[in-house]
Amino acid sequence: MLRNLSREDKILLTGIPILVVGILGGWLIWQATADLDDIEARTLELSNVALLTWQHLQIVLICAVVVMLTAVPVGVLLTRRATSFLAGPVNFIANMGQAAPVIGVIVLLAIWLGFGVPVAVLSLWIYAFLPVLANTVAGLRNVDRTLLEAARGLSMSPTQVLFRIELPMAIPVIMVGARTALVLLVGAGAFATFIDAGGLGALITTGINLYRFPILISGAMLMAALALAVEWVGRVLEVALTPKGMK
Repeated sequence: MLRNLSREDKILLTGIPILVVGILGGWLIWQATADLDDIEARTLELSNVALLTWQHLQIVLICAVVVMLTAVPVGVLLTRRATSFLAGPVNFIANMGQAAPVIGVIVLLAIWLGFGVPVAVLSLWIYAFLPVLANTVAGLRNVDRTLLEAARGLSMSPTQVLFRIELPMAIPVIMVGARTALVLLVGAGAFATFIDAGGLGALITTGINLYRFPILISGAMLMAALALAVEWVGRVLEVALTPKGMK
């Protein structure tokens, strides 16, 4: 799989896991040997950190699935001739969602709909929708027109052209948007803690509120490691899903 990749991609695919393991290994050694007070020790207990990490990862994964299941079909819709007139309004709404401060969206929706994971997912979906939508539209519009004409000349239906030609050719561009959305979700997911949705943001807020810098720095390091891990998974999926002739 790595044979046909660029040198940069090979470095990232092999280097990111090493960096993540280094960050986590260094933190685990520090956590086991550091002189922590009672509050820091309880907060940074491995079982508590594992729970917060799992909560954070759940939110990211749910949001990522929802974004992909909505943004890609909408992107396809906007590139069809009959519905292309919707591109302006949809892009305007998506840009508004991206431009709005994520903490403001989360808090406003929590006041309106209540606290918890579903509201956090909805808020982050609004925030991460645009990168996948924009890249889906760009990927589909950049497919070679001669290939599409050739497919139609072979009497392929519009659905067959979409699934056999357009989407496979657009996958690399779509996956770049997906990776961008994943990294955004990891960072923005820290705000989920403000509406009782859990996540690693709890370590950062605890560290700030109680002036416990070991907790604050631990939260930041663990979120950075999670963002790198998610980025790596996105790259692996991009390589796996890209048609062989395009690698």
